[in-house]
Amino acid sequence: MTQNTENKKAANVFPEKMRLIYLRGVRFVRHRACLCNRRLFLELQLDKKGLPTEDPGIDKAIDLGISWIKSAQDNSASRDGGVAWCYSLIDGWGASYPEPTGYIIPTMLDYANLRGDADSRDRAKRMLDWLIGIQFPEGGFQGGIIGVDRVIPVTFNTGQILFGLVKGVQEFGIQYREPLNRAASWLVNTQDSDGCWRKFPTPYATSGDKTYETHVAWALFEAARLEPGNGYAEAALRNIRWALTNQTESGWFSRCCLTDPSKPLTHTIGYALRGIIEAYRFSGEKEFLNSAVRTCDGLLSAIRNDGYLPGRLFPNWKGAVRSVCLTGSVQIAHSLLLVYKIIGDERYRDAAFSLNKFVRRTIKTTGPVEMVGGVKGSFPVSGDYCPWQFINWAVKFHIDSNIAERSIHDSAGSL
Repeated sequence: MTQNTENKKAANVFPEKMRLIYLRGVRFVRHRACLCNRRLFLELQLDKKGLPTEDPGIDKAIDLGISWIKSAQDNSASRDGGVAWCYSLIDGWGASYPEPTGYIIPTMLDYANLRGDADSRDRAKRMLDWLIGIQFPEGGFQGGIIGVDRVIPVTFNTGQILFGLVKGVQEFGIQYREPLNRAASWLVNTQDSDGCWRKFPTPYATSGDKTYETHVAWALFEAARLEPGNGYAEAALRNIRWALTNQTESGWFSRCCLTDPSKPLTHTIGYALRGIIEAYRFSGEKEFLNSAVRTCDGLLSAIRNDGYLPGRLFPNWKGAVRSVCLTGSVQIAHSLLLVYKIIGDERYRDAAFSLNKFVRRTIKTTGPVEMVGGVKGSFPVSGDYCPWQFINWAVKFHIDSNIAERSIHDSAGSL
């Protein structure tokens, strides 16, 4: 629409005063759209040039990531103490997302202890207090972000928030014990007898069983460490054993995606793998370690030396898309580091370092505060997973994996 056309349209509909207000509004909307589209365009053009050569380094990436999470908490569209689910190059900051806010809490508290950062500790407590205020009476937590139409309890989301409640008890004391036990007991009581959770699925994924809910089992292991004797560990182990019935000899897990199990996201593969590793760390059962090693070996065949890992994989471990799911890359990196520490296979360590470095090279160290330190859903930003967005759970897993890498370098006396 041309400027003259806008003027004629306004003159025909509004009196003069209203016409001026209308035109100011048009110009404001156009300016905002141009600003957002300019950022979007520039980001896409940068990504099309290829992966930046500069690696900001482990410590800087960690610090910038924490700063981004703090900005996401301060700028959440719902202004409630939770963490905005994303910064969108199209829509700006989103509303708070209870699920990842839950597992961001341990990351914030680990960072607070690592750096002596009282602000991170205070922010984690604000997240906790917000979450216990929205817990359902029976113990579950809602799926989706704040403001969704269907506010219903969901198994997976409750499990991820359980991580925060466990850490809350460890760091702040008994005030979070009762919400922890309600959430964990709800998970136990709603589990099917074969170990799968089917009663409270997310409405935001395709229907069907989900093997990546081993990540819920991990949360129950953590709860069992604090509250033994309540059946939490037994329920977790039932789920892990059920998941193993869906694993092939090549390490592949079926039923392991939010949307397309025939070519799952590395994000959900990362969830499944971590749950299996934590089952071994909790129980010491060799079967679980062997399962994790098979999956790690399959993933190694898909990871390039420079850390490139396609964001979706076929059952033969070949890439199904060209873009990288950055969340999945750092989740898998962290799991590889854990298995490396258990069995000492340096292939896992080296692949993990490459994955972490690839993602670090996508991080902005200067520029708009909404983007600096953030991790995009995909590289390039237009890719298959969460396009045009910097997402909070990607930042969380990025920080965790880099803290794990830093620990290994420190133990070896390098970097």
